[in-house]
Amino acid sequence: MRTKHVNLLIALAAFMLFSFSCFCISRMTQTSNQLINCRNHVLEIKESLIRLKNTSENNRKDLMKALIQMKHGITRREDSSRTAAKEEGDRLSENVTTAADRFEDMKFFLPHLRKFGRLYPNVVIGKGKKGVSFALGIPTVSRGNHSYLTYTLTSLVSRMTTVEAEDAVVIVSVADNNEDYLNSVVKMIKKKFSWYVQMGSIEVITIPTFFYPNLILSNETVTGSEELYTKQVLDFCILMLYAQPKAMYYLQLEDDIIAKRMFFKEMANYVHNIAPNNWFFIEFTVIGFIGKLFRSEDLPGFVRFFLMFYQDKPIDLLLEDMFYVKVCETKEPYEDCKQRQHKVRIRYKPSLFQHVGIQSSFPGRRQLLKVRLGNRTSVASHVSITYKLLVRKGVRT
Repeated sequence: MRTKHVNLLIALAAFMLFSFSCFCISRMTQTSNQLINCRNHVLEIKESLIRLKNTSENNRKDLMKALIQMKHGITRREDSSRTAAKEEGDRLSENVTTAADRFEDMKFFLPHLRKFGRLYPNVVIGKGKKGVSFALGIPTVSRGNHSYLTYTLTSLVSRMTTVEAEDAVVIVSVADNNEDYLNSVVKMIKKKFSWYVQMGSIEVITIPTFFYPNLILSNETVTGSEELYTKQVLDFCILMLYAQPKAMYYLQLEDDIIAKRMFFKEMANYVHNIAPNNWFFIEFTVIGFIGKLFRSEDLPGFVRFFLMFYQDKPIDLLLEDMFYVKVCETKEPYEDCKQRQHKVRIRYKPSLFQHVGIQSSFPGRRQLLKVRLGNRTSVASHVSITYKLLVRKGVRT
């Protein structure tokens, strides 16, 4: 009996030992598999880190290359910018020098200018626009409480299309040493015609007082008739010289006119397609010096003639004299020359510009001479229409 119990205990012990062995083997197998999986994960992580390292290294190299290229690009652009700026500066300097050279002729006729260096008007507003078909010159001076300049500019720009405005430059020359008037003109133009200023189609210049021989001194004004006409001739000459390199043709206007509808289209079409090739100048209105069109290449010759006799006559009479000097042959009878004038001195009809100013730029005088613009619209109606057109174009009024 005792032996049976011992055998039973041995069998039980053996079973438990076997079971424990199986459990241990199972656990060791699981642990081994876990270790293997862990090792595999570690290897995968290691491979990922290696790939990430390689990728990072490649990215670093690419980034360095990009940075080096950017640096070289920036350097090249800076060099190009400096070169371009230098070339532009040289070009502008050359242009200014060339432009100033045109004014050197004035020193021959105005000896007091010989003590000055480079002569050139002050550019207050300007984009340096060049290469257009038409330059429109408008000299202006203070008329006290009267001003027609806004009406004039409104009339001109409102009756030009965008394409026509891009092919033109309107140059306002403030020929007055009154700083308040200059500031008012600049403020008005920047406010009401900013779009045209931005596109370079309106410029404003002033004429330094040293251009005038004993006419304008500090805090003094010109009042005598002869001095006024003399100054006006010089004003026109300086404006012509400034405008000469900007356009193919130069149109002389004043600051108290309004333009006919589609004036620019009519003018351009007539000059390019209808007018004879040998014209001396074209009159787009008959009043004074208004509406006279010149080839820009001819302007220096006109200026020299005007400067030669600037103290003798008003500029419109000097233009008449120059016509007969240039066109009439030696000893030719006046009547014979006059008969030929219509072939080279072209008068366009009907007039494209109407004089509206009553208060003259000459103190104490009134200007009542008018011309018809080819229709029955009144001056007041013209002004009203121009403002409506300007508003439609989005210009502040």
